[in-house]
Amino acid sequence: MLVSYKWLSEYLDLSKISAKELSDQMSLTGIEVEGVEVPEDGLKKIVVGEVKECVPHPNSDHLSICQVDIGEAELSQIVCGAPNVKVGIKVIVALPGSRITGNQKIKKGKMRGEVSNGMICSLQELGYSDNVIPKAYSDGIYYMPADAVNGDDVFSYLDMDDHIIELSITPNRADALSMRGVAYEVGAIYRQTPKFNDEPLKEDTSETAADYISVEVTDKEDTPAYQIRVIKDVKIAESPLWLQTRLMNEGIRPINNVVDITNYILLLFGQPLHAFDYDKLASKTILVRRGKTGEEIVTLDGETRKVSEGNIVITNGQVPVALAGVMGGADSEITDETTTVALESALFNSLSVRRTSKEFNLRSESSSRFEKGINHATIGEAGDVAAAMIAKLAGGTVVSGKAIGSEVRLEEVIVSVTISRINEYLGTKMDQATVSEIFDTLGFDYVLDQEKYTVTVPPRRWDIKIEADLIEEVARIYGYDNLPSTLPKGETVAGSLTSGQLLVRKIKSLLEGCGASEAISYALTTEEKSRQFMMRESQTTSLQWPMSEERSVLRMNLISGLLDDVAYNVARKNNNIALYEVGRVFYQDNDPKKELPYEENHLGIVLSGNSKVKDWQTKETTVDFYTVKGMLEELFDSVGILNKISYEATKENQDLHPGRTALIKLNDTVIGFIGQVHPTVAKEYEIPETYAAELNLQAIIAEENDALVYQQISKFPAVSRDIALLVDESVTSQELVGTISKHAGKFLQSVHLFDVYQGENIAEGKKSMAYSLTFVNAEATLVDEEINQSMEKVEKALVEQFAVKIR
Repeated sequence: MLVSYKWLSEYLDLSKISAKELSDQMSLTGIEVEGVEVPEDGLKKIVVGEVKECVPHPNSDHLSICQVDIGEAELSQIVCGAPNVKVGIKVIVALPGSRITGNQKIKKGKMRGEVSNGMICSLQELGYSDNVIPKAYSDGIYYMPADAVNGDDVFSYLDMDDHIIELSITPNRADALSMRGVAYEVGAIYRQTPKFNDEPLKEDTSETAADYISVEVTDKEDTPAYQIRVIKDVKIAESPLWLQTRLMNEGIRPINNVVDITNYILLLFGQPLHAFDYDKLASKTILVRRGKTGEEIVTLDGETRKVSEGNIVITNGQVPVALAGVMGGADSEITDETTTVALESALFNSLSVRRTSKEFNLRSESSSRFEKGINHATIGEAGDVAAAMIAKLAGGTVVSGKAIGSEVRLEEVIVSVTISRINEYLGTKMDQATVSEIFDTLGFDYVLDQEKYTVTVPPRRWDIKIEADLIEEVARIYGYDNLPSTLPKGETVAGSLTSGQLLVRKIKSLLEGCGASEAISYALTTEEKSRQFMMRESQTTSLQWPMSEERSVLRMNLISGLLDDVAYNVARKNNNIALYEVGRVFYQDNDPKKELPYEENHLGIVLSGNSKVKDWQTKETTVDFYTVKGMLEELFDSVGILNKISYEATKENQDLHPGRTALIKLNDTVIGFIGQVHPTVAKEYEIPETYAAELNLQAIIAEENDALVYQQISKFPAVSRDIALLVDESVTSQELVGTISKHAGKFLQSVHLFDVYQGENIAEGKKSMAYSLTFVNAEATLVDEEINQSMEKVEKALVEQFAVKIR
């Protein structure tokens, strides 16, 4: 929400309060201020000028030579390229030595041989963005009002000397999404009551709105309030400068006097309005209903939208003319030919508006306010003030009465609290006078019975419903900085880490010993990224009020967040990356009884680049599948579950390379995966070849770790035997090692694969696998006969199970 300091000063006495002080005080009372901007900062020597002469440039087909009155004795010659420059207009002139946007200095010079003493400026050159400049001036210079004094600074005319305060409004304080709401807030801070100077409404009693139009609402839950006012004999024109500049400073493009008034009221009351061209409705009936399958509407942005039963639409009794609360239809928009305006003021179901806005990707100031909530008490008042302003600025006549389809009933919200309860919560010693003064300042009516306050909450503060809300209001106005600071007190007990926490710390230390760095990623992401690298089927968990579309869904994997970290590093030329993250993922089952997602603790690892860098004696080594697998096996070994882990090749995960991916199993239960990020996915993230692994940490913590049994080093020598096997290439090393371990006997200490060969002298479809088997007897020296017997059993089992050839 952008707040104009000048505008706010019309309702409160801020003569002794600077914009900086005001913003600081608002931050202290709970509404965060993002910053304060003065539009004229960085600009200088920019004045009003009047074009007295304008002739084509002799050496150009698009330039004009203008003689401009800038309030000096002689006219100043300026060469201008704007297509809309002409004699008799007041313009914005940057004098020689001036500064325009971007700190660009304007000098006296020549253009195609003709002297130019400065330049005639467009609004873009003063720092206005294209999306707020009136379309009539978007490709040319801006016309100043006829009563502007030549030679005066333009800043006061355009309100560029104003201070624009940017507020970060949380969903619970939607009342501050209006100038009136902010005025009440500031009034409470500085113990003032805002005074509003709304335009009084004058009606023509010779006709009624019912003579022009009738309104019907099919579902009062979808549309709790809906009313139409009719203003006839209007003349569409540009809005006065004060209204245009006020909207532009608030980030809204001026359109025409009628549309600009609806946007002004939106900012003033927080009440969205919509103006229809009455004659284009081609009907005397407004029907508010749900959309029907197959219906279409062309919205104001020129797009054709297919509506559904999930959308609330405004119709002329037959076809949709607006998407309720989101955007109007092009067929009934206000144009220069409009003479009669049907002005809508309504309240729509916030959930339906949000769904429609999301479905069509149409986010607007109106939809935002309907989603967050509006003041039910000023729905009609906002429409009345808007109608009065249209009558004044567009020369129209307000027809008496309203066409009403539904009205919302205001129910009093009464909340009680005691002084002792307030002091108990806040740790203060406030007395009755202090608390009463705060409620008076807030504009809350109350009845005091001994120390109990029974407060009637005004409708403009629909966020206050319970005792804690009232206590928060007292704390805000009293001042959070005035609350006493105390140390915690009470009994304490010695704390300790659980076995799971100890194991996580051990895993972190081990991974850091392997060269990885810990990363912490956002738990919120996009729906697409949340579904990547999933380890189980799940529904997404979406936020009702997300910060942005990029942070709208809870993650269901850690890898996508780590890949964002890889992309961030790669973009900054940090190419050798080893990251890990321990965090929660969120699964949502299809159980309607469960509202909250199931949280599961995971470990994610990503590697990219080189594991060894090139130097004078070492060749660089790029990371691969086995680099990550080696880190995992160190991890499994350290927690005592290595002998329970197995790997199974898989092609099921579409986000991983089908030939370089494996499932990780603990006792035949899948607890994770390891593999290369699929090249197409890596391309989407703009990262090089990257390897990743993700594990379910809770499954590892839950596994009963093997007890550590310490043994003395054998006094007797170990004996090694090598065996080379010719096997089908489909047979995995894991299968061969399992068979060897099962049949080699109790003296087998380890099995080590030291060679794999395919190529010359090896039949197609075969491979040679060479293993080294180590035998140890801790009680006696092994003899050849014992080892030979073990080897014979191993060879026999391998031949029977895999048809190997012993080489």
